[in-house]
Amino acid sequence: MSKQDQQVRKRRTCRFCDNKEIFIDYKNEKKLSRFISEQGKIIPKRITGTCSKHQRQLVQAIKRARHLALLPFVSETIR
Repeated sequence: MSKQDQQVRKRRTCRFCDNKEIFIDYKNEKKLSRFISEQGKIIPKRITGTCSKHQRQLVQAIKRARHLALLPFVSETIR
């Protein structure tokens, strides 16, 4: 068996494309917190499976929410 046969996985589809969401709202904390690690870092699109368009919108929404103190910049454990 080659490595390609062993590593065949189903490609993740973008959650936002599946739900046909046009805009990612920065006020929706629960949805944005799924895309942030325990340390407070933004999870990359290769792990979450979001498309490029929605990943850019997601990053912008997370940064806006951080500036308005809806989301933390750093987790509580690191402080």
